[in-house]
Amino acid sequence: MTAELIRVFGRIGFLSFGGPAAQIALMHKELVEDRPWLSEDEYLKALSFCMLLPGPEAMQLATYAGWKRGGIVGGLIGGGLFVIPGALLIMLLALAYGTYGNLAVIQALFLGVKACVVVIVVQALIKVAKRALARPMHRVIAIGAFIALFLFSMPFPLVVLCAGFIGTISRPKAKATAVGTLPSITRTLRTIGIGCAIWVAPLIILAAAHQQFLLEIGLFFSKLAVVTFGGAYAVLAYMTQEVVVSYQWLSTQQMMDALGLAETTPGPLILVTQFVGMIAGLAQGGIGLALLAGMLTLWVTFVPCFIWIFAGAPMIDWLDSRPRLRGALSAITAAVVGVIANLSIWFAIHVFFDRVGTVHWGAITVVSPESSTLQPAAVLLASLAAILLLWRNWSLPLVLAITAFAGLFTLAN
Repeated sequence: MTAELIRVFGRIGFLSFGGPAAQIALMHKELVEDRPWLSEDEYLKALSFCMLLPGPEAMQLATYAGWKRGGIVGGLIGGGLFVIPGALLIMLLALAYGTYGNLAVIQALFLGVKACVVVIVVQALIKVAKRALARPMHRVIAIGAFIALFLFSMPFPLVVLCAGFIGTISRPKAKATAVGTLPSITRTLRTIGIGCAIWVAPLIILAAAHQQFLLEIGLFFSKLAVVTFGGAYAVLAYMTQEVVVSYQWLSTQQMMDALGLAETTPGPLILVTQFVGMIAGLAQGGIGLALLAGMLTLWVTFVPCFIWIFAGAPMIDWLDSRPRLRGALSAITAAVVGVIANLSIWFAIHVFFDRVGTVHWGAITVVSPESSTLQPAAVLLASLAAILLLWRNWSLPLVLAITAFAGLFTLAN
């Protein structure tokens, strides 16, 4: 059975391009349609549960499917192989970027990738909005989340908590969809305890060894791992603010390049954190520290995903019967629409303009690009990506390749 798990989830890991929607569809074909590992009902319940959790829902769904088939070992295989192919590519790309990233040819390629990513974020916004804004209350929550972030720069975790609280208290009474039995609390707490001990062990070692930089990396991305509701797009602006402004590990330009590279690899988009950790490590101490920082980032980002699944998977039927929890999830998903809208504007401004400042009016802070620094080439490349992705519905890897190589024509100017 182990060999079959490795074969199936290895193929899923290498083919998991295109973001959560494409990854979830791929797993449905592999795990429900092509082989009877999960029933349709089990798959949908597990997907709903994973969307309730912080972290990449597609990776957690793979972990659940592996756990369902082969216990904890199966879960480790399913989740691990979903991440490893992309992580290996990100490692190579980060090292190459740190060495050659300032070359004119590389920057031209990145201009095409980033212009395409502007459209990818808009595409994600459209898809999430169609699913999440079914009720008037959800539209209000989405608008409120956008205003809180775009105008008042409120912390992302606070926005998520407020949305979840509103969803909990405003959810209309609904009949439970299933009769769930709460599993052993003792067993659940033991699983959480063991998992958390494994999760924080490297941080304790780093603290004892007085490795300040790596400890900061570990603590920051550990915190990010527990607030990543709604996928990587939802926390990217928050992560950028902390990484660029608070810690000063990367520049805004490097952060945007990181997202562009993460879009070109298989696996969850949150692998962008590995790239950030490695580039910060390169700046601090060279390749050795970069590799350590990348591995530490992967550890603190993805170990919690296994904890949530191993502790929570036995509770799926019980959680599915809690209307208030479903209400909180719906509200958080609605807030994510506003979060991604804020990100799409922020990212587009930084791609289309060379210089971007801020304007302050009391508690309001708004990004303000310098109109004289508009990059027409970036606008044209984004328009090309919009035509191919939104109108012609071409595959994401193909469009990324086209816009990247189209960016080379900017070298003539």
